[in-house]
Amino acid sequence: MKLTALEIAVLRKMYMHNFIGEKHTSADNIPKGFPKHQRGEIKNSLKKLTRQGYVIPKVTSYGMEVSLNPKKIVEIRQLIGNE
Repeated sequence: MKLTALEIAVLRKMYMHNFIGEKHTSADNIPKGFPKHQRGEIKNSLKKLTRQGYVIPKVTSYGMEVSLNPKKIVEIRQLIGNE
């Protein structure tokens, strides 16, 4: 399945910050660092990546946390060009 440039940028950001498996961050932190006019699109991209299995959601009492799926890390590295 073909990913958009924004989806690849989200994966790259999460990979560079090492949010893989048990290390996660708030879903609200992912749009930070992107242009303000793209923040809604970034949130939609994060939802799409979750449906595709690249991102694992973790529901907590203080909000939604996300991390990269360690089972797909080889594929993610190829997608972001870090292989």
